[in-house]
Amino acid sequence: MFFVVLSIAVVLVHVYLWRRLVRDTTRPGWARRAGTAVLVVLVLLLIAALALGTRTDPAVARWFAWPGYLWLAVFFYLLLILLVLEIPRLALRGWMRRGEETEPGGQGAESRKLSRRDVLSRGSAALAGVVSVGLVGYGTTVALGPPSITRFPITLRRLDPRVSGFRIALISDIHLGPILGRSFTQRIVDLVNAERPDAVAIVGDLVDGDVPALADATAPLADLRSTHGTFFVTGNHEYYVGYSQWVEHLPTLGITVLRNERTTINHNGGSFDLAGVNDATADQWQDAADVDRAMRGRDPQRAAVLLAHQPVDVQDAVRNDVDLQLSGHTHGGQLTPFELAVSLQQGAVAGFYEIEGTKLYVTRGAGFWGPPVRIGAPPDITIIELRAES
Repeated sequence: MFFVVLSIAVVLVHVYLWRRLVRDTTRPGWARRAGTAVLVVLVLLLIAALALGTRTDPAVARWFAWPGYLWLAVFFYLLLILLVLEIPRLALRGWMRRGEETEPGGQGAESRKLSRRDVLSRGSAALAGVVSVGLVGYGTTVALGPPSITRFPITLRRLDPRVSGFRIALISDIHLGPILGRSFTQRIVDLVNAERPDAVAIVGDLVDGDVPALADATAPLADLRSTHGTFFVTGNHEYYVGYSQWVEHLPTLGITVLRNERTTINHNGGSFDLAGVNDATADQWQDAADVDRAMRGRDPQRAAVLLAHQPVDVQDAVRNDVDLQLSGHTHGGQLTPFELAVSLQQGAVAGFYEIEGTKLYVTRGAGFWGPPVRIGAPPDITIIELRAES
């Protein structure tokens, strides 16, 4: 039902684009028919990409994903720019109306009327097209480039001084699937291993597909190297494709899956608790997130670090007196200004926050969902360094 509603919304918005980009810029004839046909094909490719992305072999889905998702990004910016350009269109209504006045003799006035409308409509369409394509082209090079390494120290009030300096490589939202595969995973593994972390935390949305289709793409994760190993919590996308298969498969790669549970990290004679919870939406699959369960019975004198895919879990973390929550999910907005909507829904977009004594760090993620495009939110892997209060 959600997909049906989404498809209807996509079609309706494209009707608006057709009016501004095709009908208003062409006269009846072959040019209008060609523009209409191109727009129809792009809509169908977009719907196919959304429908087949996680349900089809990546080698097949790739043929729809690349053009469909790239169009999604272009379409997003075309829509934004054209909506903004409605303001000057309204302001220039008087100018267009004067051009529509018919003078004695008729033909010259009629030509001026058409010319004024054409200038405004074609100029708006050209501006929207050039800016949109330019932004998406730039954003594609950013998304497909290597994630940056962000190093961020965080002081925890209860951290044992002997553990101070402990480094966690925080990875999220790789989204292996029809576009990103094994080579991208290997790039991430190489970047993380070069940092020589004490632990690796993958906080969800690793995959957009089944184990048989993506086992090879995830295989390099077995080569992650750290002092205390790699830990994983589910994201919402694991549930879209069947979370249990990945919960069973990842341990074969040497990855510890934390499912509403915690473990004790002993380091240099000191220790802290590392906990992980299922995704915040997992209750729809009878696998609900449960911070209370993960924290039950902990030593309140020992620092606790919580891995949770979505920042919204921080309210439960605060209630359980968690020192630090590490999250992803937001992609930093991925396509600016989408971060405004993300902030409203999650309460956090990217970077460091502190809520009632609990600290929260949100990574922008290493990959992308949907369009292979990032604008205003470059991909990153964060090295979190835990520090004790001096």
